[in-house]
Amino acid sequence: MDLRIFTEPQQGADYDTLLTVAKATEDLGFDAFFRSDHYLAMGSSDGLPGPTDAWITLAGLARETRRIRLGTLMTAGTFRLPGVLAIQVAQVDQMSGGRVELGLGAGWFEEEHRAYGIPFPKEKFARLEEQLAIVTGLWATEVGGTFDFDGAYYQLKDCPALPKPAQPTVPLLIGGHGATRTPRLAARYAQEFNIPFASVEDSRRQFGRVREAAEAAGRKGDDLVYSNALVVCVGKSDAEVARRAAAIGREVDELKENGLAGSPAEVVEKIGRYQEIGSSRIYLQVLDLHDLEHLELISSQVQSQLG
Repeated sequence: MDLRIFTEPQQGADYDTLLTVAKATEDLGFDAFFRSDHYLAMGSSDGLPGPTDAWITLAGLARETRRIRLGTLMTAGTFRLPGVLAIQVAQVDQMSGGRVELGLGAGWFEEEHRAYGIPFPKEKFARLEEQLAIVTGLWATEVGGTFDFDGAYYQLKDCPALPKPAQPTVPLLIGGHGATRTPRLAARYAQEFNIPFASVEDSRRQFGRVREAAEAAGRKGDDLVYSNALVVCVGKSDAEVARRAAAIGREVDELKENGLAGSPAEVVEKIGRYQEIGSSRIYLQVLDLHDLEHLELISSQVQSQLG
């Protein structure tokens, strides 16, 4: 079971804070550092000191880290033209020595689009399908060749399809709860399917849909990695769990129901339940980015038990 650190910087984190967390992620033996791709804080957070851009952040971290994987859950398809996104991801992959992964979604948070003047189209999912075809098509085009695409939303003509990523294949993550179209897209394009903030039973059902879609597309169901994203709140005592829950504005019972919360033993047990239904990777949503002792505890008493 891989454990990855997943951050939400739009809630209030500058680059230096993210760098500190990424270095701790590497030093403590976690598999990867991922971040959301949002420009507006959610809930009661004031978002200070303001948003950071996902791919600019990852470019910086690519040069400041050496081992951990780096990526997004999820880059919003509404934020970037697919040709530009292919260039950005390929460049960051080169800068990292081949450690980048791309989570790509349709985009959903309308308020942040309105706040920053970003168009928020109605037909987001159909656009996402074209974006996936373009990004993967550009990377797959042989050097010296060109790439053309004539879609309903995007048209590319005589594109040199450069630069290329350092990796032969940049792992592509697709995720969500959709019962039909999401599994179909994952089966066609993804190396990993991620379901965010879902119960064990809901994850089981969605993983099954993706496996069926993969087999219908001529792939083996086990060709994909299956993963979960879950909020984490671990403590050595009930008081410590309660303190960490209060720091992120959540209730302990709710966190235990909907995330990974409690003692290290409780969290290990619940992770095991996800592992039993086919999940091999957990993205730990860490909401208090200044509590590095939390990461140390997870590393020493949770990760160490998962082997």
